[in-house]
Amino acid sequence: MSTEVLSVPEISCAACKTAIEGALGPLDGVRTVFVDIAGRRVSVDFDEAVIGRDALVAAIENQGYAVAANG
Repeated sequence: MSTEVLSVPEISCAACKTAIEGALGPLDGVRTVFVDIAGRRVSVDFDEAVIGRDALVAAIENQGYAVAANG
């Protein structure tokens, strides 16, 4: 298992949290998702043999949120 912490500057409310959790949670290989609204970060525990960082970022971006280049 790996953990990826992504910076998502546009997170600002519970609806953002719900959208991101809903996009990431069902993906194969994703174990847990934690959205920190105040810190504007998303922490994902996942199986890197099943899914990679690019797929996680794409799922967030498909919800309309940009992932910061450094996160």
